[in-house]
Amino acid sequence: MDRLSALASEGVPFLFVISYDKREVYVSTLDKLPDDIKFARLKKPFCSDKTPKLTKHPIPFTTYNKAFKRVIKEIEAGNTYLLNLTFSTPIECSMSLEEIYERANAPFKLYFKGRFVCFTPEPFIVIENDRIKTYPMKGTIDAALPNAAENIMADEKEMAEHVMVVDLLRNDLGIVGSEVRVKRFRYLDKIVTADKTLLQVSSEIEAVLPKDWQSRLGEILDSLLPAGSITGTPKRKTCEIISSIESHERGFFTGVFGVFDGKNLWSAVMIRFIERTKDGLVYKSGGGITIDSKAESEYREMIDKVYFPL
Repeated sequence: MDRLSALASEGVPFLFVISYDKREVYVSTLDKLPDDIKFARLKKPFCSDKTPKLTKHPIPFTTYNKAFKRVIKEIEAGNTYLLNLTFSTPIECSMSLEEIYERANAPFKLYFKGRFVCFTPEPFIVIENDRIKTYPMKGTIDAALPNAAENIMADEKEMAEHVMVVDLLRNDLGIVGSEVRVKRFRYLDKIVTADKTLLQVSSEIEAVLPKDWQSRLGEILDSLLPAGSITGTPKRKTCEIISSIESHERGFFTGVFGVFDGKNLWSAVMIRFIERTKDGLVYKSGGGITIDSKAESEYREMIDKVYFPL
């Protein structure tokens, strides 16, 4: 993390990629970025005549439900109030990771050394003009369902989950900045996938940073990670529970990547994530669990999030 602060203090543009547990931190100045790393923000996808084919092999519901019940027990015991439970879904795909990167239509994209590709809709933090903003996403629904927008906004479980994440991230920004405020609360984004359109609920939170934030960038990121939207609350205890319940190593999944351009910074949470393993490709996904969650709908949401954005 110290290298991030040093480069930012010198005004040197760089890319950073940080794993969920912060054990792997990759930093490269943009002028020396290797050919096997590609990133993009708000860039139109490469046009291709190929139609990507995706076959999912999700874990059985019984396996998911066993983990889900353990989460509910932890919630009932008061150890966590919101926990983001994730799994790996083996997939078969007609495209390479690099082709997926070029084809994907997403606000943020990263192809990393043939190891993984992510095409995420979720910003992490943006820093501009000494202000830091974060955009938690919580709440997803199939846009084709009747009254989808009205239903997702009125859903009490989704509202409670979103409020908890917003409160957590308000507190996080308060650690590194001042004058914290929620600029926008629960607005809808539309995400188009290969087989359906999803509606995603987001909020925007802002704080003011000290003028010397560049020299403390590593410290700022270390304080904010892992992201509250993909862990839960209270964060430290919830992370311990995640470690004991999840059946896979998250690795870079649900970590963050971003770019400092010499003056400002943008970053994204690494969800919508495909990883190459010794047994083939896996797509890692999940969702937030609260006391009001239903195992069947959470299982469906986990599978719905295994998609290509077109």
